Amino acid sequence: MNSSSYGNNASFSLIYPDSFNTAVAKSVIVVALGIIINYVNGTLIHTFMKNQILYVNPRYILFIHLVVNDMIQVTLATLLFVLGNNFYKINVCFCCIIILFAVLTTLNSPLNLAVMAIECYIAICLPLRYHEVLAIKKTYVLIGLIWAMSTVSIAPDVFVMLVTEPAEFFYSDVVCLRDQIFRTPVMKNKRNISHIIYLVVVWLILIVVYCRIFFTAKAADGQAKKARKTVLLHGFQLLLCMLTFVYSTFKKAAFYWSPKHYLHVLYVCFIIIQILPRFISSIVYGLRDQVFRKYYVKQNTCSVQCMHTTVDQVQDKDDLQSAVK
Repeated sequence: MNSSSYGNNASFSLIYPDSFNTAVAKSVIVVALGIIINYVNGTLIHTFMKNQILYVNPRYILFIHLVVNDMIQVTLATLLFVLGNNFYKINVCFCCIIILFAVLTTLNSPLNLAVMAIECYIAICLPLRYHEVLAIKKTYVLIGLIWAMSTVSIAPDVFVMLVTEPAEFFYSDVVCLRDQIFRTPVMKNKRNISHIIYLVVVWLILIVVYCRIFFTAKAADGQAKKARKTVLLHGFQLLLCMLTFVYSTFKKAAFYWSPKHYLHVLYVCFIIIQILPRFISSIVYGLRDQVFRKYYVKQNTCSVQCMHTTVDQVQDKDDLQSAVK
């Protein structure tokens, strides 16, 4: 998340501000979408936790990590949008914590996609060594490494901020934007360079994995075809991640292109870039998978039936009490 996903330059927004009703309507829509997406992702996590065959499989562990990461990202993006859309100022330290986790979850997404692509490669090209290479403990170690690499990327920003900013700054209130917290120009250049390196490495991993799967499993095996499609879907999801990293450049272009409609353009882009991809992840990687879909349908059908049974029992009890009276 290059800052808060809705705008680095608050001054732009103040030129043609939204009316109160428009600002509230936008916030309500974003919050509603965030709740819906987190609810769907929550049901996926519930299914994962209730079925042992899923939580002992590295593929689904990596998938659920992506889901949890998306839930955190959606929650923080929604919070930052509501705060920024209404120009609420909050304490610098609190804002810094929000921005840090927002950045970490954004950086985690492409790395998680790269690891999931490698998992597909191992499953197709090295099936006999799959459980040796991707044991459960090793999978959790990989998830830890994903967070560690993302932390290393943002750590210099935090260090420079602590060294260069006066003590009064940390007690002040600001509009919660990344550029309002990490204000050193050098850090902005470093951020752009690190994002380019980050994405180039992930793209190389996806391309190499796809080619290895394509050439290794050229016998048109059904699992190989599915794996190739899955890696392509990883590539599509990575494209959506890349839109997040170039969002700042796009915002400046949108302002100069149409300043009167700047906020409306940013709002639409925020929905497309920050909110909808989190829902696509659930559909693509969860409900598309036959095994996970089977347990998901079973789990949620059972939950609905249990709820209906409970309601019927309560109604029968009420009817019995009424009859006795």
